[in-house]
Amino acid sequence: MNHWLVKSEPVKYAWEQFETDGRTCWDGVRNYQARNNLQAMRNGDWVLYYHSNEGKEIVGIAKVVREAYPDPTDPAWLAVDLVPEQKLVPPVTLEQIKADPRLAHIGLIRQSRLSVMPVSQAEFDAVIGL
Repeated sequence: MNHWLVKSEPVKYAWEQFETDGRTCWDGVRNYQARNNLQAMRNGDWVLYYHSNEGKEIVGIAKVVREAYPDPTDPAWLAVDLVPEQKLVPPVTLEQIKADPRLAHIGLIRQSRLSVMPVSQAEFDAVIGL
């Protein structure tokens, strides 16, 4: 099993809307590295859900329920389906992540503009522990 982090601006698609919907097609990714990460996602993989720009915090845990398929908004790209699993209360802030030495190499800090990125088991566990 792999672990991932996806980012969404809360004004575009907030965790609360994701919970209401119960499932979503994670589409609209237009970066080759992020697309490759979508391609590597497998059913059952865990996903940290990060609110970017406003909030700047990991707000929940999701699960991959459909592996990569052509993005309905542009079939040249890829999408996956996610379901919400658990809201993080309280959320884990970017400040907490930056302050934790176990997370010094997490992609969220190293590649802050990437919207879909892998997370190691140790990083995933550290985030959940915060």
